[in-house]
Amino acid sequence: MEDYNKIIESLGVRFIKAKQINVVQPIAIDNFYDVENRAILVNKGAVGYGEPGKEKYAKKGEVLFVPGGKSTRLIYGEKPEVNLTNDEFISRKELYVQAHTDTKGEAIASYSYIGFETKVFNSVNFFASLDVEPFVIKSTKINDIIRQILAESETDTPGRNRVIKLKTEHLVIEVVRYIIENNQFVEQLATNSTYFKDPRLIDIFNYIKENLSGNLSNKVLAGVANVSEDYVGQYFKMLTGINLQDYIEYQRMEEAVNLMRTTKKSIRDIGHMVGYKDTAYFCRRFKMMFGIPAGKMRRRESLMNI
Repeated sequence: MEDYNKIIESLGVRFIKAKQINVVQPIAIDNFYDVENRAILVNKGAVGYGEPGKEKYAKKGEVLFVPGGKSTRLIYGEKPEVNLTNDEFISRKELYVQAHTDTKGEAIASYSYIGFETKVFNSVNFFASLDVEPFVIKSTKINDIIRQILAESETDTPGRNRVIKLKTEHLVIEVVRYIIENNQFVEQLATNSTYFKDPRLIDIFNYIKENLSGNLSNKVLAGVANVSEDYVGQYFKMLTGINLQDYIEYQRMEEAVNLMRTTKKSIRDIGHMVGYKDTAYFCRRFKMMFGIPAGKMRRRESLMNI
């Protein structure tokens, strides 16, 4: 239990957005991917995930938790007849899902969701590091917290942002408690506990975070951890289960999305800021990871994100 407490105490939580969405036509998104986590509370109908014939659904009053940093087949409404890639969905999403206030006519499904970031030591995407599929949560306490965050996000009262921050932290704690109480992802949580047992690993996490635009070769990181260049990749994967250079690329791409969300910098400048001197290569790697071009992601982040 002490390891679980250490994990929870290490988590940095950042609220990103809260939305109420109506589904006007059932749809499956074959390779949905986002860097943020989503807690989706189903108000009507169903929201699900999984390959054809193996779908699992959250129904009314249940929450579908979608970890960030992992591609999945996401389903809005039951028995969708339309299947789109993430790229196609972003181009035509208003045909299938709409903001609660914009919907004309009756929705076949509706849901509320909270988007948020959760990182160990503000470096490692916690839920992505568990490497798990989306999962269904049945908890009135978690439902209530989602509703409270949504209600607070729709106000303009003093202290709004502070309340949202505190409630989002509470949401993350309750999700972790739910996982522990239901004995889910035990092995993955045990792996996360290794982060607290080797300060050299924490040094690598912190160095990568602070030097995304710089040289993050195995040689450099071996010096940070005081291990040999030939061993540093093996050492990192042994403790985390993640390939070192794959982890670095994910961190760079995650920061690129954050810059698209929070700045007006060009795609070229953003690529340079996260360590890619060749803009064309950055764009190719970006599309390979997210399934959509960097320019379209910028457009998505600049509009109301559904």
